[in-house]
Amino acid sequence: MGKMEGLTALVTGASRGIGEEIAKRFAADGAHVFVTARTIEEGDHVFSGSITTTVQAIRNAGGSAEAVAADLGKADDRARIVATTGPIDVLVNNAAITYFEPGATFRESHYRLMFEVQVRAPFELTQAYLPHMRERHRGWILNISSAAAVHPEGPPYAGVLGGGTVYGMCKAALERFTTGLASEVWGDGIAVNALSPSGLVLTPGVLHHKLDQFVPREGHEPVSYMAEAASALCTGDPSIMTGRVTYARQVLEELGIPLPE
Repeated sequence: MGKMEGLTALVTGASRGIGEEIAKRFAADGAHVFVTARTIEEGDHVFSGSITTTVQAIRNAGGSAEAVAADLGKADDRARIVATTGPIDVLVNNAAITYFEPGATFRESHYRLMFEVQVRAPFELTQAYLPHMRERHRGWILNISSAAAVHPEGPPYAGVLGGGTVYGMCKAALERFTTGLASEVWGDGIAVNALSPSGLVLTPGVLHHKLDQFVPREGHEPVSYMAEAASALCTGDPSIMTGRVTYARQVLEELGIPLPE
């Protein structure tokens, strides 16, 4: 029996990359997984991957999954996700949309959309699913963050990833939400953690923005590290494994879990 047998999970932004890998891992662990994203079928997006593909891969491997098409930038879609899934035990807020533009000229529409998807959506989904988790005195919430939340060091400033200020703002807000909520629900048997890659994961979005050009190969990391760490955090004891703002490799080493191949 898998360690997530009997649990229901929702993974947002699961059409590709980190979200897809986490969804597959949870299903392999025995969870029934709802996957959501805007890309329903292959070819709907410039990047490869879709929620249909993710669900099919999970089912082909003997797992249980359902797709929920939704745009997390829209309040109606967020409400529909909750209505469709019903109560869940595990929530992974992974979905993101990112624009890299200098703060001085950042477009308002891009700013609003980034905060809507990366901050408001996790907040609303969490509020919607918390009552059931509290009632059962069991639940895990995992917010996927990034090293972009860490303050730049300087002066002097290297400025290699210029244009990442708003992205960093979103992730910093998500991390503060994580620790604050963890303290609020600690007595309810609910774990709330934030997890970031400890290296650069070569997702389609990373390659599209050419971020790999700024990080040497030794700084890259397999996406499997994130899936393994997410599995550990979403099955850990909520009384002690909560309030973490951590990194994939760091948490795996701390828990003595071998790094995946």
